[in-house]
Amino acid sequence: EREREGERASELSGTETSGERGRGDEGMGTRDETVILRAAVVLLCSVGLLAAWMPTAAALWLSLPTSATKCVSEEIHAGVVAMADYAVIHDDDPRNIPTISVKVTAPNGDTLHHRGNITIGQFAFTSNEPGTYLACFWLDGANRGAGTSVGIDWKIGIAAKDWESIAKKEKIEGVELELRKLEEAVEVIHENLLYLRNREAGMRDVSEKTNSRVAMFSFMSLTVCILASVVQLWHLKGYFHKKKLI
Repeated sequence: EREREGERASELSGTETSGERGRGDEGMGTRDETVILRAAVVLLCSVGLLAAWMPTAAALWLSLPTSATKCVSEEIHAGVVAMADYAVIHDDDPRNIPTISVKVTAPNGDTLHHRGNITIGQFAFTSNEPGTYLACFWLDGANRGAGTSVGIDWKIGIAAKDWESIAKKEKIEGVELELRKLEEAVEVIHENLLYLRNREAGMRDVSEKTNSRVAMFSFMSLTVCILASVVQLWHLKGYFHKKKLI
């Protein structure tokens, strides 16, 4: 009987141990699922933030006056691809659309695109230097008496790339293509941060140089004022001695 009782006790203890192990495995599985869910939430938030930072195309609508030029400016970093489509919009008489002239200039004044007597066109360039690029539009001489509008679709950086061709060439689609876009967006953001840091460093250097020059100028001005006061006192003292006033 004692041996039977001992066997029953060992069976009960084994059952309890296996139950505890099962509960432990279930707890570990729950923790793993929680970690995975948290990682998924963080990934989705990161993707959303990057998508918000991703550059997009800018659609503009310009109303051209009868005898003036209107320009659109865009600050672009060096080595960035930019392209734009433009077209005259004239709803009054679609068969008699006025013509315009277009000129795109770089920050150093070089002409990147210049066309005249057109109603629709496109320009594209790769920036050689950072700065403000101008695209100016005006009515041709024969159409000075009638105002019109111009629609511009300006794309810069990632938005200027032909992602359909890239997807076909590299045989990527769906989520993989979106991740590729996000990767490009991360690189652009990193370049922008480096550009802003360099500009901040340059502005800080200019500010420090300006402060040092102002301090030197103030010191020189104070020195000149003191010397002028000493010379005036010396001159007045000699004058009063000659006049025997003191």
